[in-house]
Amino acid sequence: MSDTWPVMSIAEAHAKLTGPGSPFEIEETVIRGVPTRIWKSAPPTLRDVFLNGRRFAEREFLVYEDDRATYDSFARATVTLAHRLQADGVRQGDRVAVIMRNLPEWPVAFWAGVLCGAIVTPLNAWWTGAELEYGLADSGTKVAFVDDERLDRVEEFLAKLPDLEKVYVTRHAAEGLPAKTERLESVIGEVNSWSDLPDLALPDVPLEPEDDATILYTSGTTGKPKGALGTHRNMTSNIGAGGIAAARNFLRAGEPLPELDPTKAPQRCVLLVVPMFHATGLSATLGPTMNSGGKIVLMRRWDAEPAMRLIEREKVSATGGVPTIAWQLIEHPARSKYDLSSLMAVTYGGAPSAPELVRKIAEIFPGSQPGNGWGMTETTATFTSHLGRDYENRPDSAGPAAPVGEMQIRDPADGKTVLPVGAVGELWCKGPQVVKLYWNKPEATAETFQDGWLRTGDLARIDDEGFLFIIDRAKDMLIRGGENIYCVEVENVLYDHPDVMDAALVGIPHKTLGEEPGAVVHLKPGGAATESELRQFVRERLANFKVPVKIIFWPETLPRNANGKIMKSELKKVFVKEPVQG
Repeated sequence: MSDTWPVMSIAEAHAKLTGPGSPFEIEETVIRGVPTRIWKSAPPTLRDVFLNGRRFAEREFLVYEDDRATYDSFARATVTLAHRLQADGVRQGDRVAVIMRNLPEWPVAFWAGVLCGAIVTPLNAWWTGAELEYGLADSGTKVAFVDDERLDRVEEFLAKLPDLEKVYVTRHAAEGLPAKTERLESVIGEVNSWSDLPDLALPDVPLEPEDDATILYTSGTTGKPKGALGTHRNMTSNIGAGGIAAARNFLRAGEPLPELDPTKAPQRCVLLVVPMFHATGLSATLGPTMNSGGKIVLMRRWDAEPAMRLIEREKVSATGGVPTIAWQLIEHPARSKYDLSSLMAVTYGGAPSAPELVRKIAEIFPGSQPGNGWGMTETTATFTSHLGRDYENRPDSAGPAAPVGEMQIRDPADGKTVLPVGAVGELWCKGPQVVKLYWNKPEATAETFQDGWLRTGDLARIDDEGFLFIIDRAKDMLIRGGENIYCVEVENVLYDHPDVMDAALVGIPHKTLGEEPGAVVHLKPGGAATESELRQFVRERLANFKVPVKIIFWPETLPRNANGKIMKSELKKVFVKEPVQG
């Protein structure tokens, strides 16, 4: 390893990795009339990802409690189910919904739909029955796969969904089933018996990179969720984005590249604790892991000590999702009881986390790289990646874009003027990750997708090396008497306090100023900071108008949506009972 870091720039590392004959070679193609950079050697479709997984037939792929499936047994179950879907009348372009918690049956249902040419529509398993009814109706789903909990939620709505012809339910213990419902086990059996299923040929359905593949619903906290229609290329572009981020780190450190051929490299194992219905769980984790023959360990729900037990038992090499998960692993009093030395990456997305967390990961898990990144449903997850030494040196950044992607900071007022390096404005993105449109939403599509560019609604800046810094959601920025307050700036100061584990800044209505900043904070175990202490801590570091006028302490980690983003709309309610000041 070189004593000098970095030994080359981001641009030099990308050039070395993407040139002709290189592992991440880039070429240009025209997508919907727009010249776009793409990964030359990425799997063209999700069918190809499935076939790449089959190269690792005897490797374990899925582990959940006492259930274990190899790539071969998973493939047998998937192809069997795909043929059943064809028998049910599912044709190319039909919608097939998957609505269940993270279970081994989830990827089977997903890829069975893919192999039929369906547009697979994972719906948020946290939604209420009425919300699920909306997703099923809006997408026009023909066949749905649910687990027992989701069946209970949607049962009363089944008669109101004329497009929905059949529902397969898994892990349902009750005797009777409602109309148009069948047990999934009657088709593919229990997980540990998938290896006994016949080895059938794949359905003969030709697929192309620009064919419609998925509808992933946004998790917006206002209005109805919008279905982002993604193509096969959208879904497979994450494979290159994740791979090049790791390779870039080795080059910048002056180290040789690791073995990039997954058939020769050791198997990676991911403890997946974010939902597979979210772009991060599906596109950034499930697809790339399957493509390279990795193993995925699933949990019924996140719990730090059982997670450490699994990390030790299964030799987990990567986990994460949201900063809280990393904090809980670091802070847990039983951590020393478990061998966590297999961890090579602890990553998370969303807003930048506290710089202290980055340092702690490097300190507590010395063989592990901290990592974060930025993306959204509309970018099919990963658009920027930030790992290891780069992250340690710029802990408030979300990293540079994958080299197939382009970013611009534009004036939010006109959406056209490109601002100079370092200026704060609205982030626009372009690349093979950007989805096609919003399903059934032509007006929202026209507003958000323009000439191949995606208007993100995020306020950000980009430095002279191309590192992205997310400042805030444009619509969530507080304006106190005409002064802009970027929530992330105040939150990062709160995170710097040694007692703070979780923090969010929201607007409190004010008669004359419009709104004032209020903070909701969750303390670490043993933390004893007071409201006045935290307000003084912020006052010493930021302008006075940015200091929260009130801080409320939350007894547990702050509520988050399926994307792992803090639900500020919920937190605002705790201030509603306070009298409006004036």
